[in-house]
Amino acid sequence: MKVLLLDTNHEILKTGLENLGFLCDEDYTSRKETVEEKIAGYDGIIIRSRFTLDKTFLDKAKNLKFIGRVGAGLENIDCDNAKSKGIELISAPEGNRNAVGEHALGLLLSLFNKLNKADREIRHGKWLREENRGVELDGKTLGLIGYGNTGKAFAKKLRGFDVEVLCYDIKPEVGDENCRQTTLEELQGKADVLSLHTPQTELTINMVNTDFINAFKKPFWFINTARGKSVVTSDLVIALRSGKILGAVLDVLEYEKASFENLFNADKLPQAFEYLINSDKVLLSPHVAGWTTESKRKLAQTIVDKVKAKFC
Repeated sequence: MKVLLLDTNHEILKTGLENLGFLCDEDYTSRKETVEEKIAGYDGIIIRSRFTLDKTFLDKAKNLKFIGRVGAGLENIDCDNAKSKGIELISAPEGNRNAVGEHALGLLLSLFNKLNKADREIRHGKWLREENRGVELDGKTLGLIGYGNTGKAFAKKLRGFDVEVLCYDIKPEVGDENCRQTTLEELQGKADVLSLHTPQTELTINMVNTDFINAFKKPFWFINTARGKSVVTSDLVIALRSGKILGAVLDVLEYEKASFENLFNADKLPQAFEYLINSDKVLLSPHVAGWTTESKRKLAQTIVDKVKAKFC
């Protein structure tokens, strides 16, 4: 079986597939149209987020048996079309879940303790103690929307704190010893902190909007390490300005390109984004919550293991 690798990954992915007997070709630079011209010759594809595998692409992949996506989500693949063709879809949410959990906790603690703000001020000769008085995590209620791999990893990281952890998920009975599953209404009634752990679907795009935010009974802090398009940024800014949202830590942004490799090419930044980058209430990182040295290896190995289980 021949496999086409469309994105660079840890070397153990290619080596692992070859050790299983697959013939691997690499193409990290060709235009999508060029790849389409040759894709009929391959049984498998390995991709991160370089481009979308849409109906046109999949119709030309006449011999495709599997798509391995080195990441958690599958939104850059026309999943319904692929499944109708009998193509196996393989993702690797287990590979970076720990990294996401650690990153979410790190961002939250940095925000609570104003670490980034204090660091910048000291570098500019300001020694402001009262202005940088922090907030403790103990005693807070954390609400997680989505309780799959990353939600569970984040909840596990919270076990060392004296906190209540609630989750809401469209799947039943996903709660565990680290988190009690509840209704969305109870979560919105109790949460001091909201953290998103949802994939990008029709249900989650623009989910966090003014109506959603205002349904929370008290002001809260917001974490998003999931997908940027789940949040209407302009509505988030309104809530930050009003104090309904006390602070936000965002590893993902509405403005990201589908590849996650860039933001936007516009000469003028959106007004809402300008607020985010100038606000002390906001911490930002460039979609790297699952982007560690360890996760790079684990993501690759997870794909190899799942391909082995299905096809060897």
